[in-house]
Amino acid sequence: MKNAKPLATLAGESTPATHVLITGATSGIGHELGKLFAEAGHPLIIVGHERASLEVAADHFRSFGAPHVHVIIADLSLSSGPMKVRAATDELGVEIGILVNDAGQGVHGPFVENDLEEELDIIQLNINSLVHLTKLYMRDMVSRGNGRILQLASIASYQPTPLLAVYAATKAFVLSFTEALIDELKDTGVTMTAVIPGPTDTDFFRRAGMEHTKAASDPQDASTIAQLAYDALLKGERHAVAPGMGKQIVMSSMMTNDRVAAMAHKQMLPADNEDQMSPEER
Repeated sequence: MKNAKPLATLAGESTPATHVLITGATSGIGHELGKLFAEAGHPLIIVGHERASLEVAADHFRSFGAPHVHVIIADLSLSSGPMKVRAATDELGVEIGILVNDAGQGVHGPFVENDLEEELDIIQLNINSLVHLTKLYMRDMVSRGNGRILQLASIASYQPTPLLAVYAATKAFVLSFTEALIDELKDTGVTMTAVIPGPTDTDFFRRAGMEHTKAASDPQDASTIAQLAYDALLKGERHAVAPGMGKQIVMSSMMTNDRVAAMAHKQMLPADNEDQMSPEER
């Protein structure tokens, strides 16, 4: 792993004492980011709904150099989740200098067949909780005149995606929301960065039920994406774009939505089966 440096804020250099709050830190990109922050000596606060996996992650981050790791049990697929997080950080008496909104989920399959409650939980997690946590901690950052926020978007932010319709729509929201706030935050001392990964080697594919799709056949390494995101956050950049995704973003921006949806649909089909595709999609 590349040596991580403590983050700098626009108001001056931060110290490793800057507390970092990470959602989704038990696996994937969030976990790799946690290791980078830990290696730089930052105290961490990690959030999730399963204590056992959080404690395992906490021990791992301590082994990478985090001086303190606090675990907060909160289910962000529930509307009460973000306020539980805020209440816990208030009780700890810490200021959050860096917020990483990494937690997210999807479900693969036709919208008409997917479970409604599961999809509503995904919207709560991917959108509502992200907005709520951003509001809760961004206000403090702006008042202090420093802070950084990392939002996990996706290449799906640019692509309406059949068979992953709700997830892609939530990521389109995250990107639009983040872009707007980046403009609002000018001259405040607070920066926000959107991470744009493509298919990545995380637990997402299994949880979404899409392990055998074309999208899952050649994923990028989560540690690579985390390093890109960390470096972009360090520099206060708008985006951290995964390798190869820049071309897809340009293509998606130039093509009509029906063509983009057809292209994305192809990636949602089984890796060894093109029978379900129309000639236009091939």
